[in-house]
Amino acid sequence: MTVIERTGVTTFRGSPVTLLGPEIAAGDRAPDFTVVDSALTPFRFSSLSGTTRVISAVPSLETPVCDLQSRRFNETVAEFPGLSVLTVSVDLPFTQARWCGAAGAKDMRTLSDHRDLSFGMAYGVAIKEFRLLTRAVFVVDASDTVVHAEYVADIGQAPDFDAVVSAVQKAGTAPRPADRTA
Repeated sequence: MTVIERTGVTTFRGSPVTLLGPEIAAGDRAPDFTVVDSALTPFRFSSLSGTTRVISAVPSLETPVCDLQSRRFNETVAEFPGLSVLTVSVDLPFTQARWCGAAGAKDMRTLSDHRDLSFGMAYGVAIKEFRLLTRAVFVVDASDTVVHAEYVADIGQAPDFDAVVSAVQKAGTAPRPADRTA
C-alpha cells in the first residue's frame, strides 16, 4: 500500500515535518477509523454517525498547547447538547485518563491512536519524523460530512477555536440556551 506523504503543511519549532495520509477538506466524507478508549476497548468513529462531532488531534495531552486546546474543547462540548468531542493523541490510554482526572475533563472523550495510527493515517495527521499526531481539528456533521478542517500551521500554535464553534453551529448543533431565570 502506498502511503501519501505531504510536506509544507505544518512545522515543529520552525522546521517542516512530513504528514502521512491524505489531506481532509470541508466537503469530504469523514473517513472511519478505530482507536482505543481509556479502558483499552476499541472505539470506531462510525459508532457516532448521526451526531455532530469535533475531532481534536493533539501531539500529547501533557504539553501546554495541547492542554489548552483540550480544556477549551471540553468546555465547548458542555455548551452544545448532542455534540461529541473526541480528543485523539498517541498518548497511552493511562496517560489520557490521568490527564482527564487532573483537568476535570468529563465531557469529552480521549482516544488513543498509539496502536496503528488508524486515525492519523486516515486524516493525514500522522507525523512521519516523530510518530505523533500534528495539531488539527475537524468538525463532522450528522451525515458524516466534514464541515471544517484545520491543520494548524505550526504545532506550537493553538487552533482557531472560534472557527470550530462556528462550524459546529453550521452543522446544526445549537448552543445550550442561556439561563433566563434571573
